[in-house]
Amino acid sequence: MTRFDFAFTVAAEAGAARAGAFATPHGVIETPAFAPVGTLASVKALEPEDLRAMGTQLVLANAYHLHLRPGDDVIRRLGGLHRFSGWDGPMLTDSGGFQVFSLDGLRTVDDDGVTFQSHLNGAKIRFTPESVMQLERNLGADLIMQFDHVVPGQAPHALAHEASERSIRWLARARDAFAALEAEGTYPPQALLPIVQGGIHADLRRDAVRAIASAGDWPAWAVGGLSVGEAKPDMYAMLEVCDAVIPRDRPRYLMGVGFPEDLVEGIARGIDFFDCVAPTRMGRTGALFTHDGRLNIKRAEFREDDGPLDPDCDCRTCTRYSRAYLRHLFTAEEMTGLRLLSLHNVHFLVTLARRARAAILAGTFAAWRDDFLRRYFAKPSG
Repeated sequence: MTRFDFAFTVAAEAGAARAGAFATPHGVIETPAFAPVGTLASVKALEPEDLRAMGTQLVLANAYHLHLRPGDDVIRRLGGLHRFSGWDGPMLTDSGGFQVFSLDGLRTVDDDGVTFQSHLNGAKIRFTPESVMQLERNLGADLIMQFDHVVPGQAPHALAHEASERSIRWLARARDAFAALEAEGTYPPQALLPIVQGGIHADLRRDAVRAIASAGDWPAWAVGGLSVGEAKPDMYAMLEVCDAVIPRDRPRYLMGVGFPEDLVEGIARGIDFFDCVAPTRMGRTGALFTHDGRLNIKRAEFREDDGPLDPDCDCRTCTRYSRAYLRHLFTAEEMTGLRLLSLHNVHFLVTLARRARAAILAGTFAAWRDDFLRRYFAKPSG
C-alpha cells in the first residue's frame, strides 16, 4: 500500500501551547484534542454516532484486551478495527504497556518481553515488541504504540531507569518489526509512535528523548508513565521537561491523562492530544465534570433540582434533562443514567480541548486557562 504522510502543521502558538493539525489516513485531527477510550472497540455506553455528534476526532482501543477477545486475527479478517467498530475516524491502539503496570501479580517482565496471565481465564500470554507489532498491524488503527514498560509513578530512580532503558531497547525491536511488516505491503498505512518513559526523574526523561530521537524519525511522540500514582506537580514538572526536549515539529500525546485540569495544564505544557477512561468510568458511578468542579448526581440535594447538570454545557444530556431526572435514573438503577452521564463527561472533555484550541487561535489562551481553572476549583467538589 502507498505510504501515508502523517504531516503535522501548527497554526498558532501560545507559549508552549499550540493549535495544530495532524493528518491521518482516516482524517485530520485538529489539536489540542481529547480521545475517549474504547478499550474493547467500544466507548462504554456510547455509539459512534454519539461521538461524531459531539465532535470527537480520535478514539483509542487497547491491543491487549482485543487480542484476548475477539482476537486481533479475527478483527483483521473482518476488515480491521474501523470497519469492525463502526468508527470511521482516526483510531489509536495502546500496546499493552499499561497492563504491565496495572496487572501487577498477573505478569512477569524480562528483557525479551512480558508473560501475562489472562484476567479472563488464567491462560498464559506472551507479549514481545515483535508480537505486539503484529497484533497492532492486524487491528489496523492509524496510530499504533510501541510495547513499553510502565512502572508506578513514585518508582525510585533505579527502577524507573531500568524500565526506561528496556522501553528504548523494545522500541528498536518494534521499529524493525514494523518495517518488516510494512515491506509485505498488505497492511493499511499506520504510524508507529515511541513512548518517553522515565518516571518523575528529569534526567531519565531527557535521556529517553535523546535515545528515541537517535533511533528514528517519528511522526508523533508519546509521553507515558504519568498519572500512575505520582503527585500532580510532579506530573506537570515532567511535562515541562519533555516539552523542552521533544521536537516541536511533531505532535505530542500524553497517555492515560484526562481530568479537566490536567488537559488544561497539559496543553499549556505542549501536549497536543490525550486519552483517558475517566469520563465514562466516572459517569457509570454518577460522578460528572462541570465548569464549577466535579459533582455526584446521587446526592440528595439534586432530588428536586430542575436545572441542567451544567448550564454552560451544550451536550444532549444537559440540554434535555434535569439533575432531578438524572438522579432518579441513578437511584432507580436505570441504565439510561449511566449512558447520559458518560455522554456528558466525554462531551465535556472533547469540548474543553476544542475551546482551548479556539483560545490559542484567538491569542487568549493564558486568560482562558486562568479563568477556567479559577472557576473549576472555586467550589469544593462533591
